[in-house]
Parts: sequence; structure tokens; C-alpha cells
Amino acid sequence: MLRGWTACAIIWKMPDKINLAKTIKARLPQDLIDFIRRAGEAAEKDQQRLYLVGGVVRDLLLERHNLDLDLVVEGNAIKLAEQIASGKKVQVTAHPRFGTATLRWSKCSADITTARAETYTRPGALPAVRPGTINDDLFRRDFTINAMAIVLNPRQFGEILDPHGGRQDIQKNLVRVLHDRSFIDDATRIWRALRYEQRLDFNLERATLALLKKGVIYLDTISGDRIRHELERVFKEELPEKALRRADELGVLGKVHPSLKCDDWLMETFALARERTLPDTFPHAELYLALLCYRLAPEETEKLISYLHLPKVAARALRETVELKEKIKELSAHGLPPSQIYGLVHGYGMTALTANSLAAGSATAAEHIELYTNVLRYVNPALGGNDLKNMGVPAGPEIKEIVQKLREARLDGKITSRIEEEAMVRLFIGK
Repeated sequence: MLRGWTACAIIWKMPDKINLAKTIKARLPQDLIDFIRRAGEAAEKDQQRLYLVGGVVRDLLLERHNLDLDLVVEGNAIKLAEQIASGKKVQVTAHPRFGTATLRWSKCSADITTARAETYTRPGALPAVRPGTINDDLFRRDFTINAMAIVLNPRQFGEILDPHGGRQDIQKNLVRVLHDRSFIDDATRIWRALRYEQRLDFNLERATLALLKKGVIYLDTISGDRIRHELERVFKEELPEKALRRADELGVLGKVHPSLKCDDWLMETFALARERTLPDTFPHAELYLALLCYRLAPEETEKLISYLHLPKVAARALRETVELKEKIKELSAHGLPPSQIYGLVHGYGMTALTANSLAAGSATAAEHIELYTNVLRYVNPALGGNDLKNMGVPAGPEIKEIVQKLREARLDGKITSRIEEEAMVRLFIGK
């Protein structure tokens, strides 16, 4: 049953019927159009109703790029997926426990879900689900702009279902929840509300904003793992700092850790991270997280790692960032020989190196880190362990020590050739 102010709004005005068949043809690539038409035909043949739902419907109306296909069927999703894939080069991965299936072909994929209804036994709990209608399925969604569906059955292909006024809210640039317990039932919707508001340049609808402010306390009912997933989604945004700034303004970011802030400094540092010439994987979630946490004390960082249950790779990146930050004063000294720079920063991952280069506030330290990243880390002696053994160096720690001395001499330009390395080794071993 609809509750509160939203129920009145829906009764007051229902959206006009429209058909998005032409929009689908204009906005989606032909292979996806062929797929959803074939899927609709398979559903029709089996007397099932199939719908395109969620973000892709919203983005079709907004003329934004979105190729993530989410389908909902009033029927058996796994059976339908197998029928769609029959005779085609399509891989089906079924999830019987959840009544869902994923189809993959060439470089495309689509998820098919059985229409379902949800109930929440307590705030923050994962919902109990049961099979339902498309209206049930749309009502369980987070915001009106994500609670629309497009019919894929051939006779009504492209017809839009909009029982909660999503089209009107898109026209008004509003993010609106479907009912007044939305943020209580699932407080992760708070993070999603901020992402959509900032990504789309929308505004939180007035009553929704009031409900969000009251619902911030319910973030305490959400596990750290789920909060981490929401942060990861924020970091995938084109401009994640916009959502973080809004989260800070509304007291949401402080629920992750009370010392976290998104101020002008962080906004500028995130922008710098995107301007820098970095590997294709940058900037990524680990780098954004390292920058967000850069001003935390070491013990605060450890608490955050524990709360978010960070995977080993991400936890190591944060710890390395903190550890390298402790060396910034040394790295800020002018005239450091390359071998000393190498010794200070060697062994740290790219996340820690990049975060400190961007955030340390020392141009000299940044130059030294960049020198290591671009040049020094690739410097190696010509002689390896076997070469040293052949020259009479006994196996053991002495080989490692001599290799290190050779590298330092190479880094500082004291030797530049294999011949000079061999002469240096002979001096070490007294030959």
C-alpha cells in the first residue's frame, strides 16, 4: 500500500501514455535492439509479459548513454532466458535462488529478473522477496525516475509504464522517493539519491530532502560492506567529488567516518587526479579513496579499513599511502640523490605514490615521486645474480647487497656500463 504524501501525488495525476519505440531505435545500437525484440517475441510466445526497466528507461527519456539492460518478466526469468538464447551464440548464467539470469553475447550482456515484491522486517535488513507483478516490482525501487518500465512484447513494444510519475519528475529535474519509509527501510538509498542528484544535475524533491535528513541516522543500520559498495559506485561517477560534497553538507559522509570531509581541497585534488597523465586504470576507486582518507590519522585509517571491510588490495593501498605520507618531509629536501629517492619510495604501489604526489602539498616531494615513477624505478644493473656467482661472489645475502650497490651507483650516474659494473664488483670482492 502506498503511504503518506506520495500516494496523494500519484492519485492526483497519472502520466500520459507514450511510446518510446522510436527513441529506442535512435538511442540503442542495433544488436541491442535486435536482442530486446527477440526477447519480447520469446516472452509473447510463452504468454509472459516482458519489460525493460530501471536506469536505461530513465536515460532513454533523458537522451543519455546507457547500455545496461535490465529486464523484468512477469513469469519465469530463467526459463525465458534459456528460450531467448536457444539457437543463438548466447551464454546463460542462471541464479535459481534469486530467480534471475544473465545473458552474454559478443561484448553485450543483459539481466533478466522475475517480477517481485519486497517487504522489510526492520530498518536496514535485506528485503524478503516474493513473486509479484510489474507494478509490485516498480514500487520496490528507489526513486520515481527509476520506477518506469517499457513493454517489450511485440504488440505493445515501446509503451511506457509510469505509475509513480517518473516522467513528470524528470521534466522537473527532481529526485523523489516512492514512499515516506524509503530511507528507513534501506538507508543505502540516501547515497543513491545523492549520486543521481549530482550526476543528472537534478534536485532532491523538497519532501524527499526532508525525509533524507531524518533518515541519516538509519545509516547506522547498514553494514560497512554495503556502505563500501555505495562508495565504490560514487567513485565510478564522472565527477565523484560532487556527490561527496553533497554528502558532507547533509551529514552523510560523516557517518562513514566523522573526520572525513569533502571541502575545496578535496574537490581540487580529485580534479587534479583526472588531469594527470596516468595509466588507463587511473583514477580508480582505490586512488579516490586514498585521497578522501589522506588527512585521516593512521589510527583513524585503520578504523575505516575495519569498518568498510576493505579487500586486501584496497587496505594495503591505504596503509601504504599513510606510510609514505610519513616520508614526505624527507622527500621534500632539495638536492636528494636519485639513489636516496629510490630508497625512500621503492616498493610502494601506484595508488600510494599517486595519492602522495597529488596530496602532499610539497612540489619538491611530488617531483621526486614523479621522477621515481617515470624513470628511477626502471633502472636496474646489467649484472644479475648468476653473473655475480660466475665472478666468484658466494651465494647468499652478499649477492643482494652487491646488486643494490650496483643499482645505487647506476641511479647516481657513477657507473654507466656493464664493464664499469664488473670493475665495481671486483673491487667489492677484492679481485
